[in-house]
Amino acid sequence: MHKNEKLITRFYSAFQDLDTESMMSCYHEEASFKDPVFDLGSKEEIDAMWSMLCSKAKEFDLRFHSVRANDQRGSAQWEASYLFSKTGRKVHNKITAHFEFQDGLIAGHLDEFNFWKWSAMALGVPGYILGWSPFLQKKVQGEAMKNLRLFRSSQ
Repeated sequence: MHKNEKLITRFYSAFQDLDTESMMSCYHEEASFKDPVFDLGSKEEIDAMWSMLCSKAKEFDLRFHSVRANDQRGSAQWEASYLFSKTGRKVHNKITAHFEFQDGLIAGHLDEFNFWKWSAMALGVPGYILGWSPFLQKKVQGEAMKNLRLFRSSQ
């Protein structure tokens, strides 16, 4: 197994245990993260995001597979099941993760998932009807960043 495949495996194993300290030890000091909800440009923001999400996790289960990596790039498939904190609705999200590595750590992390499917599960009828629209995605992004700022200020 390539050293960066081991790094990805260590990251998701820590995530399964909601161990944010171990998760963050996998990131480079100049790391960035992006998914359909968050666009974060610093390790501190990434740390706060994972800490916030893990601290709110209810009925959480994570599985990962298809881990592949070389010296520069890597990828993995992962699935998370949880109760969405705002609505209490059950979500089962399927994600493709892409990684870039620097100095043996994750420097870039991009998670891709179907926002419409996620919003239908997380938000119910409003997500099903509007989940395809940039309007709803921007609203969810704004709410997520507001929650992240509040979480960071409470730490």
